[in-house]
Amino acid sequence: MSRFEIKMPKLGESITEGTIVSWSVKVGDIIQEDDVLFEVNTAKVSAEIPSPVAGKVVEILFKEGDTVAVGTVVAVVDMGGEEDDSSQENVSDSHEKVFAESEIQKGNQESIETKEERWYSPVVIQLAREAKIPKEELDSIQGTGYEGRLSKKDIKDYIDRKKRGLSGTPEPAPSVPSASSPKTASPVGSAPAVSASVAPVTTAPAAVVSFAASNIPGVEVKEMDRVRRIIADHMVMSKKVSPHVTNVVEVDVTKLVRWREKNKDAFFRREGVKLTYMPVITEAVAKALSTYPQVNVSVDGYNILFKKHINVGIAVSLNDGNLIVPVVHDADHLNLNGLAVAIDSLAIKARDNKLMPEDIDGGTFTITNFGTFKSLFGTPIINQPQVAILGVGYIEKKPAVIETPEGDTIAIRHKMYLSLSYDHRVVDGMLGGNFLHFIADYLENWEG
Repeated sequence: MSRFEIKMPKLGESITEGTIVSWSVKVGDIIQEDDVLFEVNTAKVSAEIPSPVAGKVVEILFKEGDTVAVGTVVAVVDMGGEEDDSSQENVSDSHEKVFAESEIQKGNQESIETKEERWYSPVVIQLAREAKIPKEELDSIQGTGYEGRLSKKDIKDYIDRKKRGLSGTPEPAPSVPSASSPKTASPVGSAPAVSASVAPVTTAPAAVVSFAASNIPGVEVKEMDRVRRIIADHMVMSKKVSPHVTNVVEVDVTKLVRWREKNKDAFFRREGVKLTYMPVITEAVAKALSTYPQVNVSVDGYNILFKKHINVGIAVSLNDGNLIVPVVHDADHLNLNGLAVAIDSLAIKARDNKLMPEDIDGGTFTITNFGTFKSLFGTPIINQPQVAILGVGYIEKKPAVIETPEGDTIAIRHKMYLSLSYDHRVVDGMLGGNFLHFIADYLENWEG
């Protein structure tokens, strides 16, 4: 009997466990590749987990409601007699890896063969053939399925992005510049920084301090929910790991406000989403990260990992009072319309609890909007393993001195505070100040 172990997948950075919400199969069921096995809920997303193999379910090791650590076997599938005609499967007991060789079809279709230690389902291979994706490019596409498997959704999304010109073959992870490289002669100096693929720095959860509040008259004790616990530990860890410094600037966004008032109705009719200030701010951040790549990094010990992709996370407040940070991937490749649609879509999915793992994974920089709650500014905590976060304040009308050819005059202007918290291990004051000033200038001189 050829047995395949289904394990609890890792659904994003810093996720160490998931709760099985429901099973879609039972012991004895015959399943096909990509059939949904179970639904899992984590602190960040809920997701349906498909089967990477065809066969018969012979064991289910956990019940609905159980919380299971990532990598733990949750079910076993017997693959005996369930091989597909177009591929052959071989499961190694020691490495639990699946290999496949696809039959070469006739005609002018390009042959795609899977390389060792990576397995593709027949439907993925067929879609890749039709899109004329060569073997090397297929091997380089990151998968979001079980154990990094490339799912049907992954290949469809990749093909769609190629058609829209958003990305080609993913670039290899950057190498860390050597001390002798001229690229290290920057405000970052010789300190360290990090990459989206690097696991966040792990520390022990914050010690829980009890004040025996249950014995205090008039005090009701409520335990934090699971999401709030993870947020709490993550915030404490970030403050312990990164020495935070915050810079604040006041920005005159009068031009931006007037432009939005003039264009918001036409934009809504054309794109079907409301025109807010966040797409413009995201565009400014993306351009700043392109200009100052030393901020688009993470820290791994004493190494600085420079990230090739600019993935901007935008904090969203949820209806239950918690917070999540969906990510606009390759934000520097999107125009203003694309950013507006992407941000609106992610916010809706977040509040409807429909975010997928890829929607919250791989962020390289975060924006949080204090202005939503009419706060002038704040000092945000860095979202590890990133090294900086931008806080956006409330826009208000203020009297200001304006220089004119005839002399100084006082006028009513729209002003906003921006605050940048950064990791002082790798971002010094000059770099942080220049980065923040770039964003401020971009917004002040906005022309649309």
